[in-house]
Amino acid sequence: MGINKDQVEGRVKEAAGKVQETAGKAVGSVSQQAKGLANQVAGTAQAKYGDAKETIKQTVKDEDKRERANKP
Repeated sequence: MGINKDQVEGRVKEAAGKVQETAGKAVGSVSQQAKGLANQVAGTAQAKYGDAKETIKQTVKDEDKRERANKP
């Protein structure tokens, strides 16, 4: 199974959000903590979207193989 842009970008955004949230906690900024958490959620959603795209892509590929194998 491959990796697509949404999976990579989503996981990077998720990690950056975690760093931002931790930095916000360290300096006592509720605003930065909230922004970091929001970025984590957005990153997770984007990564899950990328995961779903890859799953669908692989399913279609597998189905095409099965159809070709069953043709006389």
